[in-house]
Amino acid sequence: EEAPPPEEAPPHKMAAAEPGRFFCTAGRGLEPFLAREVRARLGATEVDCVSGKVFFRAAAGPGELRQLRSAERLFLLLKKHSPLPVSGNRGKMLNEIKSLVIEEPKYWLDIISVWRKLHGHKGKTDDTSQENALALKRKSEEETNTASKRQKTEQVRALVSEECQVEAGETCVAPERVSSQEGWIESKTSSELPSKGSGENPTANEKLGFSFRVSCRCSGAIAKILTSQEVGRAIGIALVKQYGWHADLRDPDLEIFVHLNDIHSVVGIPLFRLPLANREYIKTAGLRSTVAWAMASLAEISAGALVLDPMCGLGTILLEAAREWPEACYWGADISDLQLEGADGNIRTAGLMDKIELLKASVKALPLPSESFDSVISDIPFGKKFKTTSDAQLLPDILQEMERVLRVGGTLVLLLSQELHRHVDGLARCAGGGSAGGGSADSDTGAAPARAPSVDGNSSSVAQGAGEPLLSRHFGSLVPEGVYAVSLGRTDAFIHKYRKVSAAGSC
Repeated sequence: EEAPPPEEAPPHKMAAAEPGRFFCTAGRGLEPFLAREVRARLGATEVDCVSGKVFFRAAAGPGELRQLRSAERLFLLLKKHSPLPVSGNRGKMLNEIKSLVIEEPKYWLDIISVWRKLHGHKGKTDDTSQENALALKRKSEEETNTASKRQKTEQVRALVSEECQVEAGETCVAPERVSSQEGWIESKTSSELPSKGSGENPTANEKLGFSFRVSCRCSGAIAKILTSQEVGRAIGIALVKQYGWHADLRDPDLEIFVHLNDIHSVVGIPLFRLPLANREYIKTAGLRSTVAWAMASLAEISAGALVLDPMCGLGTILLEAAREWPEACYWGADISDLQLEGADGNIRTAGLMDKIELLKASVKALPLPSESFDSVISDIPFGKKFKTTSDAQLLPDILQEMERVLRVGGTLVLLLSQELHRHVDGLARCAGGGSAGGGSADSDTGAAPARAPSVDGNSSSVAQGAGEPLLSRHFGSLVPEGVYAVSLGRTDAFIHKYRKVSAAGSC
């Protein structure tokens, strides 16, 4: 049975803005969640998903764009091309890369204009825009003196900041000095977009020029020929020579993001200094916020609903859900005083004390009435510090108690490690008395038919095989509605969604 699409976030009022081209980085497996979110929240068009990125066009202001919850980082899109041809001629390849970035200067003029508008800067007059367009297109008629060239070259040597990759999706590193202001641009940016001029006062040009740095990542075939540092340095020198901008690794006006791989060549500018995934309302981080939001989006939370996380830890799932669906009521339980203390601190920081209740309780014996919650959402702890083996052995008891407190028609959403995912599959095989033939996403297990959204936003099978529905005899009231493979950085996990179709024990 095909999994239904995740519940879409309620659309927000659109700002009066011209459509811009954007892309977001996303954790692996979260691309379809993000694609649905930009459509629902921003009314986005031309949505295109690839591994780790979602491209789209939207007429939205910074306020709406900041509301994206399943994205890692947001960029204005400057260029999106097919992969660059790889050859043994390194010089030729570098020239092609530089051409990709600095040719057709109108692209720079357009994206800087959008960037300024999104940050509230006054638009340029038509005369100024035309003048700047011409300035960007023309080459400098005079060469600067040797000393000036040497100074600029030295300046660029320390330019390149090689981008970090969170394995859940490709993201840019934040600047070494993080400003208290989340916006990427600060007031020092000039109102002009200068080109390299001849005979200008160097001091005046310094004030007018943009400062920048290049964050570059090369992977695939091109990485075997050129390093990210080499590519970034070449692009930096080209920008300095072409437009007279100056490099600033620590606190640039602009960061220029370049990613070259076997799928595409992408150039963009981060719209905000901090990643969207960095939640200002979370004091102590636990589960990745984007994954927590994706889990909550599957739970079909409605106004007045009662939602439970019986192993809430630091409360990240509850925080993400309560921020997005504030008209529901939320309960969190945990056996650890330390975790509850952290969750309480997060709830107070987020100002959600009236939305989320906490209690100390074991997930194996919840002091809660049967069939009292509309949704149960939980990250089943795993890893060395959580004694995974013990949790795997206790999984049937944990699931039975979650099933007990869930109302008929309610949803159960779980995040499981690979081991716990296989253990659930094992319960299915035991229930089915054996496994039917067929392939599986897990090479050593058969599992019930389950489908998850693929990169293009459609559903794709991630597990096939067993003859009976998952947990059909152990927990007959729970019917699977989807399995979604996601990355947590250094490890992979699986979001399982179930629906309770009858009272426990009635089947």
